[in-house]
Amino acid sequence: MIRRPPRSTPLYSSAASDVYKRQVHGDYKSSGCHKAMPRGPKKHLKRIFAPKHWMLDKLSGVWAPRPSPGPHKLRECVPLMVLLRSRLKYALNYREVIMIVKDKAGNIKIDGKLRRDPHFPVGFNDVVTIMKSGDSYRLLYDMKGRFVLHKIDEAESKYKLCKVVRHATGSNSIPYIVTHDGRTIRFSHPDIKANDTIKLNLEDNKIDGFYKFDSGCTVMATGGNNVGRYGTIVKTEHHPASFDIVHVKEANGNTFATRKQNLFVIGEGHKIAITMPKGKPYKLSIMEEKAIRAERKEKAMKEGAH
Repeated sequence: MIRRPPRSTPLYSSAASDVYKRQVHGDYKSSGCHKAMPRGPKKHLKRIFAPKHWMLDKLSGVWAPRPSPGPHKLRECVPLMVLLRSRLKYALNYREVIMIVKDKAGNIKIDGKLRRDPHFPVGFNDVVTIMKSGDSYRLLYDMKGRFVLHKIDEAESKYKLCKVVRHATGSNSIPYIVTHDGRTIRFSHPDIKANDTIKLNLEDNKIDGFYKFDSGCTVMATGGNNVGRYGTIVKTEHHPASFDIVHVKEANGNTFATRKQNLFVIGEGHKIAITMPKGKPYKLSIMEEKAIRAERKEKAMKEGAH
């Protein structure tokens, strides 16, 4: 109930009018029913709401590192801190990550550029280079849709694959393309269209080649329920005023269907332009995974007995 100022207090009194304004318009400090609207972008991320593919445990704290605004979306990337601390084990805690990243010598390169932000978002197909050890890694998906750091050699670390998400013509009739990692490349080849993939040289930022999105090419699913699975395109179903559905065939003959926008071309024909993580090139069923686990357990018991 709103209480008006008492009659003994003049209505033009500043103290009385302030009390009345706070009660009418709401004071979030004194009233529990009214809350102030947030100002600006969010700066925190609860650990329990972090993306599943980061594979963070729930009992190590309340908070998780929130990725900085950058070339990849929040739920389609991994912060650099998670890679250094949880995956590569170069650091034990937040403070050690800061010491590594903020070093004056420059220890971490992403796509050939020095990065000093511990929250920098690292996304699909990005190349992470550790300067002092000379190791290079490419961020890919495994068959279960989780990010995995795949170690690559020096020759492969000089290029990356970028999906074309937009092809347009700018001012002065200059053609340009926009890639999945936020790059804008002008004067692109006229045959490069949306959903194609370009091979980008990270040393001079020029296009060394491109792969067309067409039947028979090798693609990997980067969205939907089949993230991490890859195979060759069998056919494409066109649905006007809806999503185009693409059918993909894996190495063992199994097929899956997903939206066209969820696919990323990684090679021409059966020849893949990048090296893939270890493991079978198709998704195993639940029974196949159970048989492999039982075989490993039996093998370990035999070795322990000897």
